[in-house]
Amino acid sequence: MRWPVLVIALLAVALQYPLWIGKGGWLRVWEVEKQLAAQKDGNRKLEQRNTGLEAEVRDLKTGYEAVEERARFELGLTKPDEVFVQTPQQK
Repeated sequence: MRWPVLVIALLAVALQYPLWIGKGGWLRVWEVEKQLAAQKDGNRKLEQRNTGLEAEVRDLKTGYEAVEERARFELGLTKPDEVFVQTPQQK
């Protein structure tokens, strides 16, 4: 009576092994789901950055305000007959 129960228990364990630990088992599925969530988060951040860059490019192509702003702050350019005054900032 003891041997059949032991054999059935061993068969049950042998059948459960691929389900939990095997190549396509639950542990692997959980790991891949975690990687997928991290990738989706990274993609969402990159999409937001791309949206901002697209808006900036569109603004630079269509409007002169953005070009003028960049020229002023990045290159230090001024308009004709304009006086540039810079004050030192205190820390």
